Amino acid sequence: MLTNTPSSALTDSAPTPQLAVAETLMSLLRDTTTEPRPDTQLEALTLAVSADLPVLLWGEPGIGKTAALTQLAASLDLPLTTVIASVHEPSDFSGLPIVGDDPAEQGVPMAPPDWAVRLVRAGRGLLFLDELSTAPPAVQAALLRLVLERRIGALQLPPGVRIVAAANPRSSAADGWELSPPLANRFVHLQWAHDHEVVVRGLAGTWPRATLPRLDPEKLPEAVDFARRAVCGLLSARPTLVHRLPTTETRRGGPWPSPRSWDMTLSLIAFATAAGSSREVLSLLVRGTVGDGPGLELLASLDRMDLPDPEDLLADPESAVLPERGDLRQAALDGVVAAVRTRPDRARWDTAWALLVRALETGAPDLVVVPATTLASLRQEDWDVPAAIEHLAGVVSLSQRADRAADRVARVGAKAGR
Repeated sequence: MLTNTPSSALTDSAPTPQLAVAETLMSLLRDTTTEPRPDTQLEALTLAVSADLPVLLWGEPGIGKTAALTQLAASLDLPLTTVIASVHEPSDFSGLPIVGDDPAEQGVPMAPPDWAVRLVRAGRGLLFLDELSTAPPAVQAALLRLVLERRIGALQLPPGVRIVAAANPRSSAADGWELSPPLANRFVHLQWAHDHEVVVRGLAGTWPRATLPRLDPEKLPEAVDFARRAVCGLLSARPTLVHRLPTTETRRGGPWPSPRSWDMTLSLIAFATAAGSSREVLSLLVRGTVGDGPGLELLASLDRMDLPDPEDLLADPESAVLPERGDLRQAALDGVVAAVRTRPDRARWDTAWALLVRALETGAPDLVVVPATTLASLRQEDWDVPAAIEHLAGVVSLSQRADRAADRVARVGAKAGR
């Protein structure tokens, strides 16, 4: 027999265990772990965060920028505060005016938003400015003081707060805007891309662990000196790189050289040197601060700083140590030949040949072809041909024959294409 049961009684007597099971399943899906794993872009991010420089991650939607920041905050034990820049008004970053009892005497203070107050109370944290490229120009202007001076209204963020932002390229952003040049020039720009192996292993439950770089206390003065020599040496030789505002709107919204961004670059070189970071990490940071062109010039000048002095090589060829890396070895040998050309004499010329033989015996033979050919052209009539040339003659001859063969192949191909 059917009975009428009140709906409230059904609700009380029939709990929803399936929702509890669903919660358990979701908890298991969220139960992941981390492992130490080499990750160039993650190391670059943690190095910039360690240097207390604002970082902007560029990447397509769904690439994992937000997840990386969440994991970074958890690994560093920093409370994460996420602010979606595009859904805020300019006053949310500059402060809301609060009229007191007597504005003429007390003024009108600018009250900060609640998230800023929480950061100050915590004394530390990771402020994540998401969707930066969808923020309209007025909001971007209001963010200038926050990013550079760490001020919101009358409130000063504590030193323990780090700032990281994320943005999608304008082509893939919802109602996207190009970043204004003043705001773009305040960030270290990092291109964020997915790594297939990292994604697969992460979905299996293990993600790479973000850790701050270990700075060697004994290397700190040396790192600062090296960074200053590197940046000042390049800008002394290339003064037009001190400030170069790009001509297109898109490039102005990325990294470009200015005194501010060179100062950030100097800090990053010092931190990377003290941490013993790889060249790949340093390349990401330098190019993300002053742009690809100036950044690559700086990296090339760093290589030249590590080259041995040509005069030292000529003074003691027996104990000369040549760079292992091919391009650096080539540059060192070219420097020796240039030094002989600048101050030519018979003894220096003979010593240079001895160095080329040493390079031939300890490295790739093709690296000595150009220096040997140039050095041979510096011979004066009263200089006898040194015995060392015999060791190099075969290599130079083989290279010349290969060049002539390549030219013949190119000419044949050109004729066939007509």
